[in-house]
Amino acid sequence: MAFSNGTQNSLSHSLPPLAPLKRERLAMGTVVRGSLQAGIQMKLSGARCVEDITAGKFVVVEGERHEFFAMITDVTLDCVSPGVLADPPASDSSADAFLRKALAGTSTFGTVTMKPMLMRVKAAGGGFEPVKTVPTHFSEVGEATEEDIADIFGNETEGGKYFTIGAPLDMDEIPVCLDLEKFVERSNGIFGKSGTGKTFLTRICLCGMIKHKKAVNLVFDMHGEYGWKGTTEDPNREGVNGLKKYFGSRVSVFTMDRESSERRNVPIENNVRIPYSQISVEDIILLTDELNLNQSAAETTYLLEQYFKDKWLAALLKMDGDGIKEFAERSGANAMSLSALKRKLGRMVEECKGFLIEDADDQDNAVKQIMGCLLKDVNVVLEFGNYRKPLQYMLVANILTRRIHGEYVKLTEAAMGDKGKKPTPLVITIEEAHKFLSPHLAHQTTFGIIARELRKYNVTLLVVDQRPSGIDSEVLSQLGTRITCLLNDERDIDAVLTGISGATSLRTVLASLDSKQQALLLGHAVPMPVVIQSRTYDDQAFRDSMGAYGKTPEIKSISEMISDWK
Repeated sequence: MAFSNGTQNSLSHSLPPLAPLKRERLAMGTVVRGSLQAGIQMKLSGARCVEDITAGKFVVVEGERHEFFAMITDVTLDCVSPGVLADPPASDSSADAFLRKALAGTSTFGTVTMKPMLMRVKAAGGGFEPVKTVPTHFSEVGEATEEDIADIFGNETEGGKYFTIGAPLDMDEIPVCLDLEKFVERSNGIFGKSGTGKTFLTRICLCGMIKHKKAVNLVFDMHGEYGWKGTTEDPNREGVNGLKKYFGSRVSVFTMDRESSERRNVPIENNVRIPYSQISVEDIILLTDELNLNQSAAETTYLLEQYFKDKWLAALLKMDGDGIKEFAERSGANAMSLSALKRKLGRMVEECKGFLIEDADDQDNAVKQIMGCLLKDVNVVLEFGNYRKPLQYMLVANILTRRIHGEYVKLTEAAMGDKGKKPTPLVITIEEAHKFLSPHLAHQTTFGIIARELRKYNVTLLVVDQRPSGIDSEVLSQLGTRITCLLNDERDIDAVLTGISGATSLRTVLASLDSKQQALLLGHAVPMPVVIQSRTYDDQAFRDSMGAYGKTPEIKSISEMISDWK
């Protein structure tokens, strides 16, 4: 192994050396101490400035028989003797400036802590394996090369299995890829406080899945960021292209709010209307906090459903005082609880009157339309327009997900019995995920069921949230890949690192991320944790990388789309 500067390890061992991989790396320092559990410490070379070493940087340790691929987790200042620091050189003296230079790298130096994540034997073609030992004393440490990154994270040219999501820190031109096949195998999460770039990372991941046809997507677009056009903080641009602009007929945009779409001059492909009959008791339980329901509300709702089946909500809303009293006497329900439930559900219906309808003739219409697209491998973006209150968003997302998940269960079970084709993997993207997956709701909602199923029925989640501490810990532990931007709250950091080996060292890395376009990747779709500078969505380089999809497809007129749909 050759480094651009530095010396070779002169220690000899009884075991014969294996054929090294010939790869030039920029030397950083030598290993001086460490342990398998706490990590490895390197004394920084005198030629390197400690200020250039950042937490999260990707490095390679050349041991005697193995290469260790590691992440820098901490940087400290050290010295040979405390006496050196007792009388530090003055900052305004030229003589002392020379003394500082003379001391640097010898009497004073930087110590860098690294966490090895992968290792491989130094024979050509050696495969990667978990770290089970540590490198020898005085092993040399060098910056990772483009070949190192490609060896570990793959290359997008390899048959569409990989998709570039960003670059390692200080290595802007070197791509880090997600393994898309592994990414769609499990539910995943994208976390970070507001303004850190979660939406841009989500769009990048969605583009990868759609471009390489690894899954079909259902996106609950709460803020109108994914369909036709999204916002950007770049003052020189009005916005960025949405998925529809990239993929044309492979993406269908549904809307909850026709008027909002018309004001934004967005073509309307489909209006979503949901009849009362699609609302179940489970949907009402999900809205307990939003509607301020008491414990008896669920029992009362079950009684109504038992008597009126799927007409229960319409029946309740039509009850007057005598009707409530009569039903209470007949069913054993509490009349006061019935009155309170009618009042609160009446408020819900009023807030959702733009898309909730009583007419049962339209039952299953929205579900059938969306299912028709998904089964044809057409990705669906559901825009909420101005219906973005938590109550409205949660109600619609839960109703549609419950019904669509039920259809996927039937199709998958039929395929298991050789009675049909197994559906394409479905990824459901939800924002404000903690509202559906909180500890007291995760076991009752369809989203919680999907997160725990591990793609048993070909359906997974992509949860996007700024409050991961609000998500049930069992659900978090089932997320295969976590893409985490800057988080400040200690509870959120603890939640994201739940069940992660070496979480203590990764806490420092998370805390050191920039506030924009940096993220820590870890989990099932990447071989080892890595900090990336995320690629820029919808710039010229991104459009070029998308190939034919980077060219804005021809958009049909509204009348043409309606005609095609019919």
